Amino acid sequence: MSSLFSLAGRVAVITGSSRGIGFAIAMEMARAGAQVVVSSRNQDACDTAADKINIATGRKAASPFAASISDKQALNALVAHADETFGKVDILVCNAASNPYYGPLAEIPDDRFRKILDNNIIANNWLIGMVLPQMRGRKDGAIIIVSSIGGFVGSPVIGAYNISKAADMQLARNLAVECGGDNIRVNCIAPGLIKTEFSKALWDDRDTYETYMRSTPLKRAGTPEEIAGAAVFLAGPSGSFVTGQTLVVDGGTTIQGI
Repeated sequence: MSSLFSLAGRVAVITGSSRGIGFAIAMEMARAGAQVVVSSRNQDACDTAADKINIATGRKAASPFAASISDKQALNALVAHADETFGKVDILVCNAASNPYYGPLAEIPDDRFRKILDNNIIANNWLIGMVLPQMRGRKDGAIIIVSSIGGFVGSPVIGAYNISKAADMQLARNLAVECGGDNIRVNCIAPGLIKTEFSKALWDDRDTYETYMRSTPLKRAGTPEEIAGAAVFLAGPSGSFVTGQTLVVDGGTTIQGI
């Protein structure tokens, strides 16, 4: 492996990593040499995902720890687990997100709007704030927020989710300015349509899927591994001069318009 893409000696915490994009990121970071903490709300799911990573890498590369992103104490415990298990956190991937509402903004219940904003923006800022002190102490760190191409456009059905993902892009920009002097890089990845359980409502509906395909030059949905490749790039030496950016991985959808 090129040293540009090696994560040997690094420790990564990835939220929402028991399946989908988060699991793919954890797997590929482990394959690149990192120690990874697998986290989602369900401990059994975390255990299963960590076992798969450890079998695939032939070493104890992954440690499972369940934590809900809506629970600040649980996130503190997640960081503490990473520190106790692997000694530090070099890489943080804020991947977990919520989207409990499909429909127009004018009709969204307050509790669902707050859940989207709390889980997709505020929880990310909480978790980032928890790892920053040690990263600043070492003058080194990589933070990645998994956003979405939805953050660039409006939508009649997932507008609240898109608002939260646009805010994540600004969160990355602002933190990049605040943290750059300590050699901490903060970036977003904006996936297009990726075939995961989370996005099933989009790719499982024939009309919606065909609409995406008409506006996507590569004429297919992406895979979680294709997002994981971008994460490895941003986390390692290959991305050492990249900060405050949103890396779009969408098969070209945004260049034609959704």
